[in-house]
Amino acid sequence: MKAGNLIIIILATGYFIVTGCSSTRHLPPDDKLYTGATVVVTGTPTVREKKVLQSDLQDLTRPKPNSKFLGLRLKLSIYNLFRKKKENSFFGRIRDKNGEPPVLLSEVDLEHNVKVLQSHLENKGYFRAKVEGDTIVRSKKASARYRAEAGTQYKIKEVHFPEDSSALSASIREGIDQSLLLVGKPFDLDVIKAERLRIDAFLKERGFYFFDPDFILLRTDTTIGGNQVNLYVTIKSDIPDEGREVYRIKDVLIYSGFSLNTARIDTSKAIAVLYNGYYIIDRRKRFKPSLFGEALKFEPGDVYNRTDHNLTLSRLINLNVFKFVKNRFELNRTLDSAYLNAYYYLTPTIKKSLRAELTTITRSNNLNGSLISVSWLNRNTFRGAEHLSIKLYTGTDVQFSGALRGYNTFRTGAEVNFTIPRFVVPFTRFRNRGGYVPRTNIQVAYDILSRTKLYTLNSFRMGYGYLWKENIQKQHELYPISINYVRPTNVTEEYNNLISQDTLLARAVQRQFILGSTYQYNFNQQASGIQRTNSYFFNGLIDLSGNIAGLFTGADVKGGKEVRIRNVPFSQYIKFELDGRFYRKLGLYSTWANRLIVGVGIPYGNSVQLPFIKQFFIGGNNSLRGFRSRSVGPGTYRYPGITNFLPDETGDIKLEFNSEFRPRISGPLYGAIFIDVGNIWLMNDSFHTHKPGGEFTGKFLNQLAVDAGIGIRLDITLFVIRFDIGIPLRKPWEQNPWVMNQLRISDPKWRRENIVYNLGIGYPF
Repeated sequence: MKAGNLIIIILATGYFIVTGCSSTRHLPPDDKLYTGATVVVTGTPTVREKKVLQSDLQDLTRPKPNSKFLGLRLKLSIYNLFRKKKENSFFGRIRDKNGEPPVLLSEVDLEHNVKVLQSHLENKGYFRAKVEGDTIVRSKKASARYRAEAGTQYKIKEVHFPEDSSALSASIREGIDQSLLLVGKPFDLDVIKAERLRIDAFLKERGFYFFDPDFILLRTDTTIGGNQVNLYVTIKSDIPDEGREVYRIKDVLIYSGFSLNTARIDTSKAIAVLYNGYYIIDRRKRFKPSLFGEALKFEPGDVYNRTDHNLTLSRLINLNVFKFVKNRFELNRTLDSAYLNAYYYLTPTIKKSLRAELTTITRSNNLNGSLISVSWLNRNTFRGAEHLSIKLYTGTDVQFSGALRGYNTFRTGAEVNFTIPRFVVPFTRFRNRGGYVPRTNIQVAYDILSRTKLYTLNSFRMGYGYLWKENIQKQHELYPISINYVRPTNVTEEYNNLISQDTLLARAVQRQFILGSTYQYNFNQQASGIQRTNSYFFNGLIDLSGNIAGLFTGADVKGGKEVRIRNVPFSQYIKFELDGRFYRKLGLYSTWANRLIVGVGIPYGNSVQLPFIKQFFIGGNNSLRGFRSRSVGPGTYRYPGITNFLPDETGDIKLEFNSEFRPRISGPLYGAIFIDVGNIWLMNDSFHTHKPGGEFTGKFLNQLAVDAGIGIRLDITLFVIRFDIGIPLRKPWEQNPWVMNQLRISDPKWRRENIVYNLGIGYPF
């Protein structure tokens, strides 16, 4: 809560307490303070119906009384405290911003409220309902009391749809099985309105372009007895002829260089290029005609339907080459039949752009720093909406917290991406009919990573893959070709000394050659922008390497047959990683967030372990926040020479669970209370005998690390700055792993070894 608002509330509370009944002191003569309404419902058959009706009716009464906080009308007290201040004065602005004028009994229209409540009951099927209202006055306060005798709610006995032989009535009957009007259900005007919209949407999918929901009438018959009602869906007799016709597409005209600054002029088809039935007006030849053949879902002769209409607009927008996309349909008056002409007005965006960014970054290994990047983008490289981007970047990461300081990281690299807005598959052709344009991506990148005092890694990456969306929530990413080659240089004597103490550290400076494929599926309910009470996130990854090469070469490193490509052994493994999240809204602003990660890597053939860059690690500011990055595991293993410990522990199996409550404090400021559980393990213990306790066994649940902590977040929508403090609760390598009884907050040594500070950008999950 802002300090200014807090002071105002304290002043108002003190004023309220000192002046006693201050809420009624400054009322107009002969008027009362209105304190609200109560609604008593009788005559309902069930308790649940009564509660629902009572809540609905209560919300419909007007006006609403002055708001309360902890039983006090603080906003009214603020208004009274500064009631005589001028409008634009300092205290006058406080009054107008934070106060509420008194709600008076004279503002209550009892008769109007009775009619509103009566109407609502009838709309919900309580046709015999009766509502009465009166006021109750006590001293200088007054309230309203309404008595609603609901009676029996009418149920639907029969539903009748138009039975004539017209195409319109026949189409309406086709959708009977989708009707919202169900026999045995209560009569409800809101459901009836929704049924009209459903029928309209159903007809729009079948070519009735000019139909409107207002063309539908729904008649009721309540005289059949038994508290039942028959419903008759009918079509108005005076609707225009266009509303009864099924329309097809005649001409499709595309204006690919439309300018919003000029009046729309529908250029003659004589200067258009005809491509697969589309008329394309593109005087500057900016785009290949085939681009629109891929994007548009309408073809001449097709029956109009709303789905293809919306999909076409979505696909044109998702090409990311048009700043504005407009369209219209117009009746073709040159033909006697029912035809529409479709017009698309496309305003191109800037073709090329140059962008420089200075970014503050945080990584899950407690490294924080900055990244400077310069990127060049061509949005229409070969006139087919192909995107070519070239990015150069350099940056540095500085150790924020950890067992050792000074081992900072410097990164420099370049990345080229070429994206084609369709599936490019050899020897065949795929067409995606969704609202999102599929993309084929070719990526080439080179990266130099230098860890001060330790080593330098040169990494070359290349990939050929496909990205597509089913809808805004579901996304797929398939890279059938993914190559990664890592070559170390400048390995220092200090790092070699560390390797002699922990031979697994040698994996970080080994040459690595990964030739494989990856597939990733992402489901994110929050991407739709709809605020749900419960929402889910799921990301699944399958990573394969060396399968074809291993098949042809017969590689078997356990059997003594290691195969090398250009003197570098290729990696062979199968890796799975599942990331599931559950978010629950608590109130308007607070959230309970949960995450479960399960990862398994199975090396085989030419490998006995996953490549170092593909192994799992745990700990850090996006993982177990009470432990430093890569300092946990595998299993119950703990490096004995802790004074020289370089946290770089990895494993083939990972299990992690995080739970976090995020209450809103005030405005963009949020708090956090969290608990993290997890560990990593090794798959092949016979090849890791120097890591006792690191093998995955049936006792893995007894080897989990646990931490807890608190945090604070500044969420201003554009970005989130996060600060967390975590402490370990369970250290699996200890003889008595639960260490909660060892808390020594006042001991500097204990704080230095156990309290972990995490600074991050964005939420941890």
